[in-house]
Amino acid sequence: MSPLASSKRLVVKIGSSILVDEARGEIRRDWLEALTDDVARLHRAGCEVVLVSSGAIRLGRTRLKLSAGPLKLEESQAAAATGQIQLAHAYQAALARHDITVAQVLLTLDDSEERRRYLNARQTMATLLGLKAVPVINENDTVATDEIRFGDNDRLGARVAEMISADTLVLLSDIDGLYTGDPRSDTSARFIPEIREITPEIEAMAGSAASEMSNGGMVTKLMAGRIAMAAGCRMAIADGRAVGALGALIDARARCSWFLPEASPLSARKKWIKGSLKTAGALTVDDGAVQALSAGKSLLPAGVTEIEGEFKRGDVVDVKDRTGRLLARGLVAYAAEDARRIAGRKSAEIERLLGFRGRDEIVHRDDLVVE
Repeated sequence: MSPLASSKRLVVKIGSSILVDEARGEIRRDWLEALTDDVARLHRAGCEVVLVSSGAIRLGRTRLKLSAGPLKLEESQAAAATGQIQLAHAYQAALARHDITVAQVLLTLDDSEERRRYLNARQTMATLLGLKAVPVINENDTVATDEIRFGDNDRLGARVAEMISADTLVLLSDIDGLYTGDPRSDTSARFIPEIREITPEIEAMAGSAASEMSNGGMVTKLMAGRIAMAAGCRMAIADGRAVGALGALIDARARCSWFLPEASPLSARKKWIKGSLKTAGALTVDDGAVQALSAGKSLLPAGVTEIEGEFKRGDVVDVKDRTGRLLARGLVAYAAEDARRIAGRKSAEIERLLGFRGRDEIVHRDDLVVE
């Protein structure tokens, strides 16, 4: 069995060139049904699956009867608005056969770069996965501009994997992995099955995008690999053109190139938190909270006795005991003003005190590094 079979949280990126029939400009229904059969198989085994799917612009340009060739930005946005409905409906129908709920999530680059929006998107996807839904994600092309768009869904897939602490990212494309050169033009190009570090030599092997239908090429896949590996997420580049391609990867019947990080997703995330040079504030906690933290539990509002600083939600804060000794560092779930209102109170009181239902934890254990 491949590493894919042991995944607990998987992101699968699906390129336009394999989802959409180029000649007809329509979804390959047999391919999509086979993909969702394999997603359902993983789902039943307890794996949480997120799909990052291209194809909206290609579908929309067919429906709007736009001419062949490069599109203007406003034409791409109009095509995306039209095609996204078709794309979401196709996934909904295919996964409904397995009684799996689909959720559509549209993201821009700002959603992954701006801290508050990043946290909101991460919490939304975590909630959807907890409710056993399969999020289908695409770039929000209808509002993205040339300056801020991802430009391809390889990097979007990597950003999503980083955002939700996925352990595996699979890029399904029209090539079965990384080669020392472009195998379409270089007969001597050698296949590379495993990459543990993206060196300048590896980067030099990258080619360019292969078709009008795809903005991504090997260059963007290596960018995705760099993002994923830094987040402790392993990544595979695989040929997804055949019907049942994902299942073949699960059963190790198809070859691919694996990018293997040194750290796990959670340890990479916590390494980043611990390495933050500047914290925005501090939380002082009581003896009960000290014991809870040492046992690996989250920090609840009830255990907080004092708040320092004017931090925002998602900022890195120190956690101290009554003597001022540093206990931990973490990403706080509430802004300082709200944190002061709920400090020392039970989580069940949060909605009444703040007027909205936030997280039960003031710092979740996944966002906490104990010293």
